[in-house]
Amino acid sequence: MATNGYRAGAEPVEFRDAPRIAVVGSLNADVTLWVPRRPSPDETMHADRIAWFRGGKGANQAVAAARLGARVVMVGRIGDDEQGRWLRSGLEAEGIDCHHVASVDVPTGLAVITVDPDDVSIVVAAGANASLDARGVQAAADEIAAADALLLQGEVSAAAARAAAEIAREHGTFVVLNPAPYNDVAPAVLPLADIVIVNRAEAEQLRHPDADGSVPELHPEAVLVETRGAAGCVIQQPQTADPAQQPPDSPAAPTDAAANADGEITVAAPRVAVVDATAAGDAFAGAFAVGMASGATVAEAARLAVRAGAWAVTVAGAQPSLPTMAQLRG
Repeated sequence: MATNGYRAGAEPVEFRDAPRIAVVGSLNADVTLWVPRRPSPDETMHADRIAWFRGGKGANQAVAAARLGARVVMVGRIGDDEQGRWLRSGLEAEGIDCHHVASVDVPTGLAVITVDPDDVSIVVAAGANASLDARGVQAAADEIAAADALLLQGEVSAAAARAAAEIAREHGTFVVLNPAPYNDVAPAVLPLADIVIVNRAEAEQLRHPDADGSVPELHPEAVLVETRGAAGCVIQQPQTADPAQQPPDSPAAPTDAAANADGEITVAAPRVAVVDATAAGDAFAGAFAVGMASGATVAEAARLAVRAGAWAVTVAGAQPSLPTMAQLRG
């Protein structure tokens, strides 16, 4: 029984057991500080609470997928230090294959997270994550090729992310890109991505020209998913989309999804009390990948994803907040 304010509502659709997901991304040690308000310039402020959590967008999404039943392989870099060993042990405890998580002579990535009553701010030092290059990704080519879906984010180099997407495209592996933070990974991978998951700020960045005046181009058959916090998400499908992917006409379509005249699909999220929104986007992305890798429609995958994101905000910390399938059905 869920006890943190989350209510599942209607039962999620059934998904195929143990889809295979490869994640190429970051692993960070997160230090989280709870503060009464955002500090002013030049102000020193005492935090109300401090806690350390395992994090990094790549590792978070890997854990999110694994807890929802996927077989996950992680590709990334950690430092040869206590934090790196701590992060690896956490992934291994989740049953995640870490053969391609190598230790390097650079400190493990670090994220400093401040949580105030209104918002969350994050400062990330890439550390060892910046050591992952295209050559390191090529070493995991067999695992990426064998996966049903590949998850990518913006916390490793553009060269590494692009190499992973190219391997996936060549072998028919579904590519899910979450360009967060928004940087040079986006234009490198967008043309190869099947699903692009952005929040409202990243959606705006997609619509505006880069420094060189060019506008990032999505693959013509890509699906764009914009997360909107408590309002759920909006899905924009290409004109060539399979009608079977579009609700609400199908009897199997989610009842909490609705399509407008432009073909955009809005999927509502459960109402919850927010404790910490740090990994909500990672919970969403990992769940969406599990749904798509399991053969669900886009709307069904989004329905699972908004429920995972809603659960995540009710628990403090990044990876501690990521739900299991049993919790989402609780």
